[in-house]
Amino acid sequence: MEMLAVISAPQVPKAAGPSYELSAVKLLAPVPRPPKLICVGLNYRDHAREARLEVPQTPTIFSKFSNVVIGPGEPIVLPKNSTRPDYEGEFAFVIGPGGRHIPAAKAMDHVFGYTIVNDVSARDFQMATSQWLMGKTFDTFAPMGPWLVTKDEIPDPHALDLATEIGGEILQHSNTRELVFGVPALIEFISSVVTLEPGDVVATGTPAGVGFARKPPRYLKAGEEISVKISGLGELRNPIIAES
Repeated sequence: MEMLAVISAPQVPKAAGPSYELSAVKLLAPVPRPPKLICVGLNYRDHAREARLEVPQTPTIFSKFSNVVIGPGEPIVLPKNSTRPDYEGEFAFVIGPGGRHIPAAKAMDHVFGYTIVNDVSARDFQMATSQWLMGKTFDTFAPMGPWLVTKDEIPDPHALDLATEIGGEILQHSNTRELVFGVPALIEFISSVVTLEPGDVVATGTPAGVGFARKPPRYLKAGEEISVKISGLGELRNPIIAES
C-alpha cells in the first residue's frame, strides 16, 4: 500500500560520541517504567462504532501498570488463563514538563515527544466487569517503542498514518486525524484530575480493526509476530509466545 511507504523510522542525526550497529544492541522501551501509563478508550469514531458503543463525549480513561511495559523485539506472552488476547496499535505521547490544570492552549508545551504503544488486551478479562484494567495489564501487555521521537521532529501529531499488521495482513489502518480527543484536549482533561509528571505516557486509543470485532474474531496466536507502524515514529515489532 502507498501509505506504508511513508511509515519509517525517524531520521537521526549522527551522534558525536561512540556509535553502535543496531544489530549489536538490544533496544529497551523508550520509557521502561513510566510514572503513569495512561490509556484512552474509544478514541477513534470507527472503533467506538465497531464496539457498538456511543462515541464518547468525555475521554474514557484507564491505565496499565507500568511494570508490564516491554521493548521492541521482546515477546508478548499470551496468558494461559485467557482465550481472547487481542491487539490495539496506538499513537502515544510522553509528558515533558509536568503540571496540573493545564489548558489546551498550552498543552503542547508539556509534550516531550511521541512513541508507539500496543495496548494488548485480554478481552475475556476486560469484558467480565465494567472495569477494564485487569484485562489490559497482564505481564508484557504494553509493548512500546522503538523510538521516542521528540516533539520538534513531528510537525503535526494529528496527521500520522497508523497500521497494525500480522503476517503481511493489515488489520488496522487509520490516521491520527481521526482521534475524537487530540493531544491538547487529553492533556487538559487528565491534568484537571491528576498532576502529570515528566515521563508519563499517554496512549491515545486505537482505530477500528481490532480482533474481537472481526467476523469471525481474530485473536493473537503464539508463533506470530505483530507490527505497529506510525509515520515518523517507526515500526514496533514483537513476537508472540504462549505462557509456559
